[in-house]
Parts: sequence; structure tokens; C-alpha cells
Amino acid sequence: MGGMAGAASTIAPSLVELARDRNPGFVAVLWVTGVLKVIGGLLGLALVHRRVWGRGMNRFLQLMAWGAGVLLIWHGALFVVQGLLVQTHVMSIDPELLTVSRWYTYLWGPWFVVGGLAFLLAARSHLANVTDRRDARNTGLVGGAGALVLSAAALVAGIG
Repeated sequence: MGGMAGAASTIAPSLVELARDRNPGFVAVLWVTGVLKVIGGLLGLALVHRRVWGRGMNRFLQLMAWGAGVLLIWHGALFVVQGLLVQTHVMSIDPELLTVSRWYTYLWGPWFVVGGLAFLLAARSHLANVTDRRDARNTGLVGGAGALVLSAAALVAGIG
């Protein structure tokens, strides 16, 4: 929403600086992130709605739910694992980032994991009302596998 309340202690300093400078690329990323959050909310509602969707829509919902679930779990798990490695001194980071690292380890990471699990549970619940379960489930598995491959590739490339 444009405010900076709490940002200095919970977000990486480089991101805080981009936000303060109103960097156009960073602002665009924030807007895209906001739109994706709205889409995620609509996806969640569609998954738990008891309406009978058509075959194509059921497959699309499963694909998106499994993809989102895997991406969120992966993202959150990376925060938690990296943070725990820092906390146990297996890995070191700039001392300026230690406080921020704790936020990512104990708050942001776990919430991403919980969100991913919620998508997977909603996808499972959705399957209970689907007549073409096998087809929709297989499409969901493709979405989850695709998200995992994309995430692993981004990590290997150094952008994840």
C-alpha cells in the first residue's frame, strides 16, 4: 500500500532501499505480486466452492493449486532451512542481516509453507466433488512437478 511500517526490521535492507527510492522495476514487482495474491485468493475460493465445474476448469484448478502449493512450500522451506543453517553457524551472512534472517526463518518461511499446504488441502478437497478425479489429479501432479522443476532450476541458476 506504499507504507514502510516495520519494513526496516523485517525485510532485507537492499529491498527497503529499493522501496524507499520507489525503483520502478521494484514497484512493478510489488504490483505483480499483489495481483498474484488476489489470483491466489480467487483460486482458493474456487477450490472450496461446491459448484460443479466443467472438466477443463477442474483440471485447470488442480494444475494451478498444485503448482501454487509446491511453489509456496518450496519457497518457505528455503527460508527456513537457510535461516536454520545461519542460526546454527553452518552458514554465515552479513551481520546486518541476522535480525532479518530470523524473521524469514521463524515467521515468513513457515507461513509460506502453511499457505502451500492449504492449497494442497484445498486441491484435495476439490477432488472429492469432481467426477473426472483421475484426470484432474494427474493434471495437478503435472502442475506440482512443473513447479518443483521450475523452482529447482531457479535455485541452481542463482535466482531462487
